Amino acid sequence: MDRPIRVLVAKPGLDGHDRGAKVISRALRDAGMEVIYTGLRQTPEQIVNAAIQEDVDVVALSILSGAHNTLLPKVVELLNAENADDILVVGGGVIPDEDIPFLKEKGIVEVFTPGTPTSTTIEFIKNNLKR
Repeated sequence: MDRPIRVLVAKPGLDGHDRGAKVISRALRDAGMEVIYTGLRQTPEQIVNAAIQEDVDVVALSILSGAHNTLLPKVVELLNAENADDILVVGGGVIPDEDIPFLKEKGIVEVFTPGTPTSTTIEFIKNNLKR
């Protein structure tokens, strides 16, 4: 039997709001995934270290602070530097539509904005795993 999909849910930067991260963590867990939640105010380096230590399949970044164009690409860059480019990186939170193409160009595979059904996120992860 395959092992469950392992997802690291992380809140990069100085963002102090984690309700969305907790909602998505619960939804992914209820869908049978193993979820590791890093908590608030994580640096990109801390997120990447945790992702590698936990041997995750997916890093789900939740951001509301407005620093998404800096912090999310930095996580992808650090994962690539660690030869961990087999990890699927998705983002979510308050991200303006006009910033999404830039984030995708930088390696964020998908961006989920407020109001996205959790089922959409779950299906996307299941259908786009790199393992």
